[in-house]
Amino acid sequence: MSAAREIILGRIRHALAGPRAPRAADYDAIPRGYRRSGVLEAGERLDLFVSRIEHYDGGVHRCGGAAIAETIAKALAARGRRRLVVAAGVAPDWLPPRFDWIAEADTSHQDLDASDGAITGCAAAIANTGTILLRHAAADGRRALTLIPDYHLCVVFASQVVETVPEGLARAWSRDAAGSPSLLTTISGPSATADIEMTRIKGVHGPRTLDVVLVDR
Repeated sequence: MSAAREIILGRIRHALAGPRAPRAADYDAIPRGYRRSGVLEAGERLDLFVSRIEHYDGGVHRCGGAAIAETIAKALAARGRRRLVVAAGVAPDWLPPRFDWIAEADTSHQDLDASDGAITGCAAAIANTGTILLRHAAADGRRALTLIPDYHLCVVFASQVVETVPEGLARAWSRDAAGSPSLLTTISGPSATADIEMTRIKGVHGPRTLDVVLVDR
């Protein structure tokens, strides 16, 4: 048996041996030569995040904490959206009047498809890649909420924006009560693919339109 094969089989035996528990020491021993923490100032980090979202054809609306509802109203009016499904954990004071807000708990997949879109929060956001991370806690909504409707508006706070992917995963990743890792959904702009004849098509497997309300002051 070759030395490489014996090493691989030995690692498999080690991984399968004993109780199935987190192996923190094994993970810590993995060499990681990539950059794991950010170096940008807060303003630079937010500007980078905005530029990435806009590069992916997403809309960005920056506001202060007291103007979230007003900013959401302007974003929805600009898109012609009036009837949206709301993630269970979204704060009521984010929701402006004169729109039709549908509680997430009251919707089937067919209801989601018939709506004008969905509004959620997020677990974290990554500036380097322009990625929003959803952990599907109450403010993030269930996974179908951000995959079926044609439009997604996500509220992101400046404190949730980190610079690098490792920082984002560390912020968003968690385990449930049974010790299983949480499900993460990553969103980098509107849904799109270029698999068919190298032509970029939006909305193949999720919203064709993404707006981000960035609360940064």
